[in-house]
Amino acid sequence: MSDVGGIAGERLKSFIERIERMEEEKKALMEDIKDIYAEAKSVGFEPKIIRKMVSIRKMELEKRREESELLELYMSAIGMQE
Repeated sequence: MSDVGGIAGERLKSFIERIERMEEEKKALMEDIKDIYAEAKSVGFEPKIIRKMVSIRKMELEKRREESELLELYMSAIGMQE
């Protein structure tokens, strides 16, 4: 493969192939994660709630607090709080 219009073909191909390999790995990981959620569900856990917990655990503490306070405020504003 040669350079065309200032583009190094071999280098470009290398980037594309690396991306393709990573996409395949990502696909395999997503299947593994799906299996874990199915396993959790099979023993009585709710996958939707687990997903939410995973999302919350990724947040920084301050961001988590802020989101929680806003949720409570909004729920209160529409009469959803006890």
